[in-house]
Amino acid sequence: MLNNIRIKDFAIIDELEVNLALGMSVLTGETGAGKSILIGALGLALGDRADAGVVRINCKRAEIAASFNIDNLPDVTAWLEENDLDDGGDCLIRRTIAAEGRSKGFINGSPVPMQSLRALGELLIDIHGQHEHQSLLRNDEQRRLLDDFSGHADLLNKLGATYKTWREANDEYQRLSSAAQDRDAQLDLLRYQVNELDTLEPLAGEYDLINIEHARLANVGQLQTTGHQLLESLEDREDSAASTLLARAVTALDELRDVDSKLGEFSDSLNGALAEVQETVSELRSYLGGLDADPARLQEVETRIGVLLDFARKHHIKPEQLPEKYQSLKDELDSLEHAETRLEGLQEDIANKLAEYNKLAKKLSNSRKKQMALLSGRVTEHMQELGMPGGQFAIELEPRDANTPSPLGLERVVFTVSANPGQPPKALNKVASGGELSRISLAIQVVLANDVHIPTLIFDEVDVGIGGGVAEIVGSRLRALAENRQVLCVTHLPQVAAQAHHHLQVSKTRGKDSTGTAIKTLDEASRGQEIARMLGGVEITKQTLAHAEEMIEKAKAS
Repeated sequence: MLNNIRIKDFAIIDELEVNLALGMSVLTGETGAGKSILIGALGLALGDRADAGVVRINCKRAEIAASFNIDNLPDVTAWLEENDLDDGGDCLIRRTIAAEGRSKGFINGSPVPMQSLRALGELLIDIHGQHEHQSLLRNDEQRRLLDDFSGHADLLNKLGATYKTWREANDEYQRLSSAAQDRDAQLDLLRYQVNELDTLEPLAGEYDLINIEHARLANVGQLQTTGHQLLESLEDREDSAASTLLARAVTALDELRDVDSKLGEFSDSLNGALAEVQETVSELRSYLGGLDADPARLQEVETRIGVLLDFARKHHIKPEQLPEKYQSLKDELDSLEHAETRLEGLQEDIANKLAEYNKLAKKLSNSRKKQMALLSGRVTEHMQELGMPGGQFAIELEPRDANTPSPLGLERVVFTVSANPGQPPKALNKVASGGELSRISLAIQVVLANDVHIPTLIFDEVDVGIGGGVAEIVGSRLRALAENRQVLCVTHLPQVAAQAHHHLQVSKTRGKDSTGTAIKTLDEASRGQEIARMLGGVEITKQTLAHAEEMIEKAKAS
């Protein structure tokens, strides 16, 4: 949910911070106080388009920051992790707009493009009104809502898996078909390359091993000289060899072992060292015995290294990669030589997968047609209660390209509405009135209350053009939605405001040379005063105040 929003130097707002809670919160205040400016600022934080005109006069830049609690939002957590933006706690989104028009976005302190702000914002907040962040205006969201309402999760998973296997087979078929166009020339080149490497027979690890052998063969003289010098120092000098000196020391210490037992420990240590020296001498003699100059083998090794390097340069790879390249070329040659047989098999496989896909997709389409009538009827029923008598909500299925299967089925889902009797239905995103659009959105949200996954809903202009009993119904529907999510509503109507769990009052502040906006959270007494103002205007009578308090108590009891 949205925990906090901070705004600085935006429009008429100097500096403002608002803390929000679960449940239903309302924003009220005089016309022009800046209620909708707050919603606009939040939209910018979530990636809406901006220009330099939003920056407060005589300021360098505007800044909006929004903090969200994402503890129970696995989709948001997964998105942040996939994009390496997770911070292990709350999520902080920040947007700056410079006076010259430059804009920057940040998620958990990391700079991100605007599309990332929008993508994350669509998972966090739905703004209902004339606003680009309203998810219900997007066809993909409309499709998801209908399928959630219809319980299509398992069917969609099966359809998606079938689509994937069809797509993989189709992609391979297209690749092999393209390769077949210049198959003969490609076959000749591959056969030539494979034959060359057949002759070379590069082995895994060979290049490293042959370089080790070359180093030894090229330095036989130095190895022999150094080896014999070591043998002389260790054992061959008659009186001063290391082994002779160690043996004398061991003997001398053994003779004194009875005098002082500590000397026996020294004797044992030196005796171990003597054994290791003798073992080393034996191994060194054996090594030198097998170390002979072999000019012929050296020439053979150098020739092999040269050939490996030549082939590596030819294929633009490292010599160590030749065995892998060899196998890759053989696999490619085998695939191309058997392409015709494989193409025939793929054609059959594609046809079978497509038939399976069409069977599942038609089943999904038939279910959608049945369920969309039920959903349309329920939303239409709520529209009548929300000040749109005679309004009709309908769902249309627009066929996709029949030649291009989709993992989401054979059609696009389009929400349409006729706001008044006799008017032809139009796509939801073509409805002009912000108030009507907000109430249609509210009707859909009420019907789909258990299927909507976005945690924070914001309604702007939901009460435009209504009053009386309809306003009270709108307020009660908003309060009901807030039972399991966060709802924020900008309202001018006391019937709506009285239903809120939390009440925020927006007011203008006037300085000598500037105008600003302030927001404060109202306590119970102040809340009664504000709703009384909304009921009675400037002069608040005892009767008006009593009416306001009665409305608040009635909302609590409902």
